[in-house]
Amino acid sequence: MNNVSTISVFFLSGLNETRNYRSPLFFLTFICYFIIILVNICVVLTIILNNELHEPMYILLCAFCMNSLYGTAGFYPKFLWDLLSPVHIISYSGCLLQAQVLYSFACSDVSILVLMAYDRYLAICRPLVYHSIMSKQRVITLACLAWLTPFFMIALSTILSSRLKLCSPYLNRLICLNWSIVMLACFPSETTINSIIGNITIMIYGLHGVVIGWSYLFLIKTCIGSIENRRKFMQTCVPHLISLFTFLVTILFDLIYLRFENKKIPPSLKYFFSIEFLVIPPIMNPLIYGFKLTKIRKKILSVATMKMK
Repeated sequence: MNNVSTISVFFLSGLNETRNYRSPLFFLTFICYFIIILVNICVVLTIILNNELHEPMYILLCAFCMNSLYGTAGFYPKFLWDLLSPVHIISYSGCLLQAQVLYSFACSDVSILVLMAYDRYLAICRPLVYHSIMSKQRVITLACLAWLTPFFMIALSTILSSRLKLCSPYLNRLICLNWSIVMLACFPSETTINSIIGNITIMIYGLHGVVIGWSYLFLIKTCIGSIENRRKFMQTCVPHLISLFTFLVTILFDLIYLRFENKKIPPSLKYFFSIEFLVIPPIMNPLIYGFKLTKIRKKILSVATMKMK
């Protein structure tokens, strides 16, 4: 039986706790989204419009910020609309689309972080071969693969979720995610393949973390004995480590909440855990890189100074 004919819309109950303070929440969310758009577009345009920033590290940073714009576009407009609406519903196809966008955004972020770690490893540990390996064309190709590969991997999970017969249209969340849809399946035996694919995906991106750790072990070992390398590490690697730590912590909280939902946690805190990967990293990352990386900071400040004059 085709579940599309059974359930055409989902009801999102995550906003039921906010009925008494939706106006201030709408204002804060709008400001948050505005800041995300502003700072990410600022970094993206700064890199694109300045030829001297067309280097591997900055190209990957540009892809990182563009991915943040892609992911947040899958959440904020719908969330802002829900804050103004008395009924919080999303179409069946819209729910699958949102799940696809949010999951592929998160996985792409991890892939880009791996590329950034590898770039820093080559730049500091193997400087003689850095430019031959990390050519501009190759970096652009790798950045595209870092987005397309997760997109198609998550598309497989989304397609598998779409075949399930669902017994309820109610999602106790603020957003649509594949696992939340799978949990509504009438027959748990049908979800076995979803669990397998989901766990494989988690393992693959867990291995991404191992690759990043391996890169930084070599980086730290190389930088200990050289003042110049330590300076490079502090300037270019520390922002990456902060971004990585922030992203992994937010994703970890969401995975724990999603897979091992605890009824003792206050609803408002649970819902924040479920969306913090869409709030904290998209704001922090461009700000961290914008302030820490000298070339970007100087370009942004020069443009701001010219505008003031």
